[in-house]
Amino acid sequence: MISIERTTAILNFYFRSMYLLTLQHIVKQYGTYRASDDVSFEIPKGKIFGLLGPNGAGKTTLIRMITRILYPDAGSILFNGEQLTDKHTENIGYMPEERGLYKKMKVGEHLIYLGRLKGLSQTQAKENVNHWLKKFEIESWMNKNIEELSKGMSQKVQFIATVLHNPELLILDEPFSGLDPINSKLIEEEIHAMSKQGKTIIFSTHRMEQVEEICDEIVLVNKGKKILDGGVKELKQRFKENKFRISFAGEINNGLLNNLNVVEQNKGEVTVKFDEEHKGNSLLKLFVEHGMEVSSFNELLPSINEIFIRQVEAN
Repeated sequence: MISIERTTAILNFYFRSMYLLTLQHIVKQYGTYRASDDVSFEIPKGKIFGLLGPNGAGKTTLIRMITRILYPDAGSILFNGEQLTDKHTENIGYMPEERGLYKKMKVGEHLIYLGRLKGLSQTQAKENVNHWLKKFEIESWMNKNIEELSKGMSQKVQFIATVLHNPELLILDEPFSGLDPINSKLIEEEIHAMSKQGKTIIFSTHRMEQVEEICDEIVLVNKGKKILDGGVKELKQRFKENKFRISFAGEINNGLLNNLNVVEQNKGEVTVKFDEEHKGNSLLKLFVEHGMEVSSFNELLPSINEIFIRQVEAN
């Protein structure tokens, strides 16, 4: 029989090897209002994880507990299988939606100062700052005052401040706000590169199209509760409605359409909802048997935005 101590050691090893961050039955209450109500989920190592929810859902409260700005009233947070403590915060980089740069400081000295706060030596902080300024081709900003920067420029400096100390966990809250398409692409490429290097990234945004492009997994919270979590691809499959769009040459066979659940019809194209056992294969076969010259056949999967709206409204 395995002892309790042995079982605990095995579970801790499992969490350390699989998950960087584990939230277990988190509760945070302000008077009679519960900002977090028995929230549990795990964030696998090396994944880009979307933390989603409408305004007031409780996302910021969760982030503040992960970063130790706030403390849960009940439940626990594990970092690499260990109870989260202040010692872990040096291994976390947090880019808040509300930017926190000191406007009167110069870019270089400000970044070095923030690196020192995260445990870097003066020499290492300066080396890291030079590395990132060169990487973003903004070495000339070194002696600029923060207050001289545009919103987009400040955003890039804030991003550098977040990753400067090479943290294992990055928390990015609306990281593309204020950035033009070129700089958005630059930051997105860095996010993917860091994920490939094994960094774990929590990505919070209201832009659902960015979630589909960037995230591996998501959790959706509303009114302080977790209402949905899972892989992006898996969720799109889970909530699909068996809709198919068929493009064809020539005229449609109206006799065929009379026996189908037609959702939308346009010239040379029709969208149907089909519930037969073999779904797509059976539908395609049906069109071919009725003499239709099919040029494209696609199953329509719901977007993350559609799933988001549907689940929040249901909740």
